[in-house]
Amino acid sequence: MGTISQDHAKLDSDTIADAIRPLVEADPSIKVKSIIAEVQSKFNYTISYRKAWLAKQKSVAKVFGGWEVSYQTLPVWLKAMTAKMPRSRVQIKTLIVYRESEEVDGTHLYGKYKGALLVAVAQDGNQNIVPIAFAIVEGETADAWEFFLSNLRRYVVTIDGVGIISDRHNSIDAAIARSNGAWSPPRAWHMYCIRHIGSNFLRRFKTPYLHKIVVNTRYSRTEQEYNKNYQRLRERGEAYAQWCDEIGVQRWVLAFDGGHRWGHMTTNLVECINSVLKGARNLPVTAIVRSTFYRLNELFTRKSSEAHERVRNGFTYSEFATKRVEESFRRAGNIVVNRFDRRNEMFEVREMQDGSIHTVNLAQRHCDCGHFQVERLPCRHVLACCANQRLDWQIYVHDVYKMSEICKVYRGEFVPMGDPSTWAPYEGAKVIANWTLRRATKGRPKSTRYLNEMDSRDMRRPRRCTICGREGHSQSRCPQRAESSSARNQS
Repeated sequence: MGTISQDHAKLDSDTIADAIRPLVEADPSIKVKSIIAEVQSKFNYTISYRKAWLAKQKSVAKVFGGWEVSYQTLPVWLKAMTAKMPRSRVQIKTLIVYRESEEVDGTHLYGKYKGALLVAVAQDGNQNIVPIAFAIVEGETADAWEFFLSNLRRYVVTIDGVGIISDRHNSIDAAIARSNGAWSPPRAWHMYCIRHIGSNFLRRFKTPYLHKIVVNTRYSRTEQEYNKNYQRLRERGEAYAQWCDEIGVQRWVLAFDGGHRWGHMTTNLVECINSVLKGARNLPVTAIVRSTFYRLNELFTRKSSEAHERVRNGFTYSEFATKRVEESFRRAGNIVVNRFDRRNEMFEVREMQDGSIHTVNLAQRHCDCGHFQVERLPCRHVLACCANQRLDWQIYVHDVYKMSEICKVYRGEFVPMGDPSTWAPYEGAKVIANWTLRRATKGRPKSTRYLNEMDSRDMRRPRRCTICGREGHSQSRCPQRAESSSARNQS
């Protein structure tokens, strides 16, 4: 059996780039360690991480075009897209400089140039994430967020009374403060992602044993529930409660959000990134835009087909709403209802199982349990009241859950771009890459994602070995691994 030798000087990054081209075409997000393994298998040599990374960058450039050229072709591609889809909105912000050089605020997430991808998403009545705006910028600066949010407000989110959920990034807060009220009450309500609140709390106090109390506090659906959880946190230390007070309950507690969250507590962009942007974030800028365009087309076409199929099958409401209501109906049987007015608006209900009492106000669409006003779906208490007085429960289901409304979300259709030779000539300004944002060429490339407190393992759960399945140790210290290694050495 042959052995794998160390790196070879003649096995340069250009040779490797040609060898791995099929892999890059199939998956632009291929990991560097997979490239190293492929070279080991094909050439019987172990190359360095740096050489594998350089080979990947060169292969990406050969498949999708060079990074510098990509900046010049970006306005050409965007002009063609807006010509075919006039309702599309595109903004490129540049700075005019000497020597025929221009700086574009949008660059790469990771690749040859540094940058960040800003994304705004909404959700339809079936809990599906719907990307509504993108921006490639130089970084998460206040200016970048202001550029993104101002255009989002101007062209996409044009109605008032909306809620916006983000992390507690200082740049986002600064951009919203500059918006002249566009993202402030009563036009909009800015709230924080509770997952980031938990991360910030752990970073500030290093107290993972308090994490559950913080979680329960932020998920409180009623003021009484919040007071109970808040008092538990305060008993552990006044500093913990004071830190939470500085945020403002309207920003992070479900009971005080005015219903603007619709029950959504986190930004939860993972599904959006994986379904629409996976594999594109290390590509040249035009390739990112082109890839996102076609993936959005696939997403909207698929979701539109699914929605219309559900309508043809006779469903009035989304799958999410239907399951929610069915579950509430199953739990509404053991509830005693007392009516308190002749208009069938005010009720008091009692759970037979635990004896808990709740007040229901159908006119104000309010129930003490909190679920009715949070999701805009009738809870089990509301359904019990409707059944008791033979009322139509469907009038208490918000329109966003109707399939007719969900179909409207995906009614916009994308248009094929066609061959570039058929596009109208571009006569605008020339855009080039900002050389100051180019990544360092020395040293090992940094990881594209860093773990933080949100990725931390639950400290209350013991470590479990993936080899033997037992608790108390990891696979690196597993006795079975040591035994198998000893047996191989003896053989």
